[in-house]
Amino acid sequence: MKIKGIQFVVATVAALLLSSYIIKESGPGNPESDSSDTKNTLLVQILMESLQSSHYEPKLIDDEFSKGAFKLYLERLDFSKRFLLKQDVESLKDYELQMDDQLNNGEFTLFDKSWELLQSRLKESQEYYKEILEKPFDFKQDEMLELDSEKRDYAETREDLKAHWRQILKYQCISRIAEMEERQNKAIEESDTATVLSFEEMESKARAKVLKSNNRFFDRMSKWDRNDQMEVYINSAVNVFGPHTGYFAPKKKENFDISMSGQLEGIGAQLQEKDGLITVTSIVPGSASYRQGELEEKDKILKVAQAKGDAVDVVDMRLDDAVKLIRGKKGTEVRLTVKKVSGSVVEIAITRDVVILAETYAKSAIVKNESGARVGYIYLPKFYADFNRTGGRAAADDVKKELVKLKAEGIDGVVLDLRGNGGGSLRDAIEMTGHFIDNGPVVQVKSRYSKPEVMIDRKPGQVYDGPLVVMLNHFSASASEILAAAIQDYDRGIIMGTTGSFGKGTVQRFVNLDRMVTSNNAGLKPMGSVKVTTQKFYRINGGATQLKGVESDIVMPDRYNLLDMGEREQDFVMPWDEIPAAEYEIWKPWYNEKAIINSSEARISQDEVAMKIKDNSKRLKEQSDDTQVTLNYDAFLAEKEELDKESEAFKELMKPIEGLTVENVSIDLEEIGQDTVKVDLNEKWLKKLGKDVFLNEAVNVVSDMRRGA
Repeated sequence: MKIKGIQFVVATVAALLLSSYIIKESGPGNPESDSSDTKNTLLVQILMESLQSSHYEPKLIDDEFSKGAFKLYLERLDFSKRFLLKQDVESLKDYELQMDDQLNNGEFTLFDKSWELLQSRLKESQEYYKEILEKPFDFKQDEMLELDSEKRDYAETREDLKAHWRQILKYQCISRIAEMEERQNKAIEESDTATVLSFEEMESKARAKVLKSNNRFFDRMSKWDRNDQMEVYINSAVNVFGPHTGYFAPKKKENFDISMSGQLEGIGAQLQEKDGLITVTSIVPGSASYRQGELEEKDKILKVAQAKGDAVDVVDMRLDDAVKLIRGKKGTEVRLTVKKVSGSVVEIAITRDVVILAETYAKSAIVKNESGARVGYIYLPKFYADFNRTGGRAAADDVKKELVKLKAEGIDGVVLDLRGNGGGSLRDAIEMTGHFIDNGPVVQVKSRYSKPEVMIDRKPGQVYDGPLVVMLNHFSASASEILAAAIQDYDRGIIMGTTGSFGKGTVQRFVNLDRMVTSNNAGLKPMGSVKVTTQKFYRINGGATQLKGVESDIVMPDRYNLLDMGEREQDFVMPWDEIPAAEYEIWKPWYNEKAIINSSEARISQDEVAMKIKDNSKRLKEQSDDTQVTLNYDAFLAEKEELDKESEAFKELMKPIEGLTVENVSIDLEEIGQDTVKVDLNEKWLKKLGKDVFLNEAVNVVSDMRRGA
């Protein structure tokens, strides 16, 4: 009911505003141009009014807002700094404090000037790359290319820009030559009749491929029209309200958070485009990528190839175009060339398939190690719920069933694994928390127009009251953070994991902008939608889960621990804050939590694999900070070989842990054995758990909790 009230206010204010606009702006002119300008002006005014009225934390549309919006737009206009000159940027900066006024007045002077500049510089750049690629490069020359555009300034002159293009193209060629040489060496090892190319021949082929790739890029850019760029401009203003608030043009709404999981057949990875790179944001449990196992969060997709076909460069490609290449029919193969966080570049072959739904549901196992404890392990990939069907699967119900099965096995404790769980149903997070506490508040939800609402587990009694460990990582978000925070605030269990969870503590809703268009402007529909942040989550202790997430009681070494991860790496994030705590009674454990944490930390510091993982995180941090690449071929190969060795060494760390055994709950064995696909997936899952250093230490912690240490 509150949301309906908000929408009514928004619609009313927008309707009044737009009615006055029609009287003010109607008049003679070019019909097509007037129609486009009128629609964009109406759109901007609707958006600004909508956000001011319904956003949890609205912004003043003033000079400070203008600075933020201008900064985002300038970054997105030429994020790689390979088109605009410094003089172009300086001319645009004259409008840095005028963007707010232009938005309010329905003017697009800044946009028009930027669009004209970009089109002009794109035409010039087309001549650069064609001319440069006509001649071979000198790969013996020692020079470095800075890949991080934030560490580079815009080129002063056309000559400087052309020199930068030469380095970019040389880097694109050197990467391809290295790939060709690697494949050739492998072919020579496997066959005496392999075709052998000289370096000069490979260099020539590389330039031809780079030329073809850039031709495709500029062809795509030629189809990028004024309306596409206008969407970028508008979102640069809208995104100042926060990274999860955004405008979606009608054709983009269906590609919202583009996800292969939404398709019947695909690879099952959620993708995001940022600064010209397609990045994997999550892997869908049960999907082809999940089962193949090599594609990971934070991987950047550089190229896409179909089976044995030629690879297509997707750097700088529109996200929806890249997705069209990645999607495909079940049983077909797609090869992704990805850049890992470590800096190594690998090719991953994935056979497209449907998502196996059983892999998205909660499941359990019995885990034992040398501590002597027999621990129930529950893996929950997401907080799922079927709100459209009575009797559909729900995460809270399924976890309850797993707890009952594990208790029947006489387990000594429970480990609930929420690593990689991006959230989902709030209702299930609350109900699931209730499985471990008697009853009481779980989370506080605050809207802009109301006092915090305390969401309570009202069911008396617990499903399970023994030792509990909850595992998190940097990708555990939203509902996962709500449950973990409640367990921590009640002191009901111990949280183990990375330094912190993701830190997304906000709620968004979609608003259809067509609802706010008056009948006089009906011909301008469709207007699209806006995703607005309307609520914020708070722990029962009063602190927000936003930004900070949930900090682990016991921090396990992780290769991402030293990297900027989660909500904090976004622009214009909502801050952490706190409200009054809810009333709740802290659980009184029988064990000495501080002593258990100290014991765990001592074990971790002596564990050889854990320490190597910690060292690897330092290496990844150094590689992440080192954003320069050599354009000397011999030096490039040497660095690539070193990266490949380090990546391979890290893979070898993940070997079976002596003394750690993982087995199915006895009641599940009959069902698993009836399906060969289930048998195969189950074996892979158990094998993976048997190598999990994190899980091994969680069992040790449960053992200490059981003894009351």
